[in-house]
Order: sequence, then C-alpha cells, then structure tokens
Amino acid sequence: MVSKSIEQIGANQSFGGQQLRYKHQSAVLNCEMTFSIYLPPQAKTGPVPVLYWLSGLTCNDENFVQKAGAQQHAAEHGIAIVCPDTSPRGDGVADDPEGAYDMGLGAGFYVNATQKPWAEHYQMYSYITDELPALINGEFPVDSQRASISGHSMGGHGALTIALKNPDRFKSVSAFSPICSPLNCPWGDKVLSNYLGDDRQVWEQYDGVELVKQATEHLPVLVDQGEADNFLVEQLKTELLIDAAQQAQYPMQIRMQPDYDHSYFFIATFIGEHIAFHARALA
Repeated sequence: MVSKSIEQIGANQSFGGQQLRYKHQSAVLNCEMTFSIYLPPQAKTGPVPVLYWLSGLTCNDENFVQKAGAQQHAAEHGIAIVCPDTSPRGDGVADDPEGAYDMGLGAGFYVNATQKPWAEHYQMYSYITDELPALINGEFPVDSQRASISGHSMGGHGALTIALKNPDRFKSVSAFSPICSPLNCPWGDKVLSNYLGDDRQVWEQYDGVELVKQATEHLPVLVDQGEADNFLVEQLKTELLIDAAQQAQYPMQIRMQPDYDHSYFFIATFIGEHIAFHARALA
C-alpha cells in the first residue's frame, strides 16, 4: 500500500519552475525515503510528461539536481524530473560490513534483494517501478502515460534494466556511463551475490546485456560513454552492450565520447541532448 503522507523539506525556484524535495515513509523499503522533483513552469497549467533519473554509487537524490544543470532543459521542454535516492537508509538498514561505497547504503543497484540481511529493505526495483510512480502520479501534475527513464553508472544500469523489463511503462530510456553487464564485472559479482545469492541465472533479470538479448519490444535508447572513463574497461563493459544490441538487432544510439570521464562534468555536457531525446519520445 502506497503512503500518501509526504512532507516537503526543500523548495527552490529554478528557470520559472520549482525544484522541490520531499520525504515519505516507504512501505516497500520499510524506511523513510527522500526524493527530489523538478516541476517545469508548464506544470502550473496542466499535467506534464515525467522523466525518472536514477543516480549512481554514493549518490542521493540531490547530486543530479545540483550538478547536472538539467532544470533549464526540462523547463524548455516542459518535462518534470523525478530523482529518487539510490538506496534505503536509516537506523537498522543493512550496510556493507566493511563500509565500502559499492554495496549497502548509496548502492541499492535497483534490484529486489532476496538474501538476508538485505531483503528487509533493499527492494529498490519495486520502489522505482511501483511505489514511487504511484506516489508521484497521485501527488503531482504529471502525465503517467508519458514517462521516460534515465540514469548514470549504477543508475544507468537501473534505467536500462527497468526500461527493458517494462517497455510498456516508458517511452524512452537513456544512460550515461551505465554498468552494462553486472554479470561480467567486479561490482556485479560483489553486489548481486550478496543481494540475490549465488545463482547467476537469477542475476540475468538485472543484466542489461542479457535483457537486450531477450527483448521483444524496442524502445528508443540513447547511451553516452566517455572514452576517458576510468571505470570503462573493468566495470562498465560498454562493448558488451554494443555487441548484444547488434546481434539482437535492437536499434540503440550508443555514443563513445572522446576525452570525457565518469563525472558530472560529462553529464552536464550532454544532459540537454538527453532531455531533447526524451522530449521527442514523450511528445
């Protein structure tokens, strides 16, 4: 059951719209959660399409809001942007026992954990696909039939896997520097074995490359990857996504950007093009 009790904890005027922040009690995650939402000026006169942004490791709901410069482009195209946190948080929420950044708090990986102690709170897939959209659709002037999704790194993985599994729910998907195949990288080995157990077949439902191979519907897809990204070779595995899309004949625009790294400077450079890409799909 979705909680309707949301409390505003931040508000800023931005490009004629409003950048807002809220907290609410999540029934799915069994803890209090925060999210940010940008409402463009067009939302004052009626429902607007909505873009969900999923951030990466160590981030919360504010990194994209403060660093990407997306509000100007969202205002231009009349699109709301919803930014959830990247994991459950709070007292009693399990964390990496060694305090590492790549598992536990800030590292929900947008999966539904099945293993102890993670399963009690780490149900980020259901939070992003069900609970949060129901809350957003009920509380804000957005058009639930016109939704798209995007993200960065761990969030790029989340955006791709969620969209590929729910092509009826989204008009388009884009990603910056996504973890393309958790089945084939150290981050995936660590996190998925802890959250989901040792059966690698179970992991496939959260692997973008595997989901591309299985896809029967094709969404518009845009991926930007910096060639100077220090995570590219070991963790991101963009070449596996390129190969899978070609073999499955899944049309994707995957752009390798010379000299760009993994940072928000990269995101800020191309976020305008990503929002324009989504605006075309959401029209």
